[in-house]
Amino acid sequence: MNGFLQNVAVRHVRADDGPALAAIYAPFVIESAVSFEYEAPDAVVMGERALATDAGHAWLVAVHGGDILGYAYATTFRTREAYRWTVEVSAYLAESARGHGVAERLYRDLFALLAARGYRRAIAAITLPNAASVRFHERFGFARVGVLESVGHKFGRAHDVAYYQRAVGDTK
Repeated sequence: MNGFLQNVAVRHVRADDGPALAAIYAPFVIESAVSFEYEAPDAVVMGERALATDAGHAWLVAVHGGDILGYAYATTFRTREAYRWTVEVSAYLAESARGHGVAERLYRDLFALLAARGYRRAIAAITLPNAASVRFHERFGFARVGVLESVGHKFGRAHDVAYYQRAVGDTK
């Protein structure tokens, strides 16, 4: 592990993390089609969203020197009971944290937690094109299982979404 990552702590989200979460997420909403939201949620909404997700599944943040560098979470994939052991996962990083292994650290900790809780499969939905996210997920063991064509419309154009999956823990 590099020296930078040795000083990164990963913890569950807290009620006062909303402003940092909103600041990290906003550029993905405002400047790209990575998120299909049209308006960036404010600090209160992000804080509430994160706490609710953490209560149901998991929402982890990476912290360095008191600053939140990014977050990763798992949420309900689909609501029908048969899907209860499958989660949808995602990670977002502040621009300054990219390329330092923070996302990998977040996912390692998230997947260990999910495995301990008995989850079996993780799904990642990636708006295309997004070469960085595709590379990251493939390096982390995700395999592409399909593409939904032109399902998201943002910035005046249609976007495809690729679905990736991987095992979490026990796959029986």
